[in-house]
Amino acid sequence: MNENSRVVMAAVVAGAVLGGIAGYLLFTDHGRALRRQIEPALDDVTRELNSFRSTVHRAAAAASEGWRLLNDALGDGGPSLPYSGIRQTSPF
Repeated sequence: MNENSRVVMAAVVAGAVLGGIAGYLLFTDHGRALRRQIEPALDDVTRELNSFRSTVHRAAAAASEGWRLLNDALGDGGPSLPYSGIRQTSPF
């Protein structure tokens, strides 16, 4: 068995496992009940990730302000906001 065959076999097994899990969660009564229990936890995770993203954005703004103040104090003519180019779209 060569390396490509192993990769293909692993992909087939992983796809079968994920398909079985999806089928269980979507098409069985027990799966639906489990999904209803999991959804509030996923909402909490989403809320925490949004909060973390906001914290990172505030930290980047503070770093930019720090660089600007340092450049002003040293009289450098370099870029005043090195982190100002950060742009991130929402993954949610």
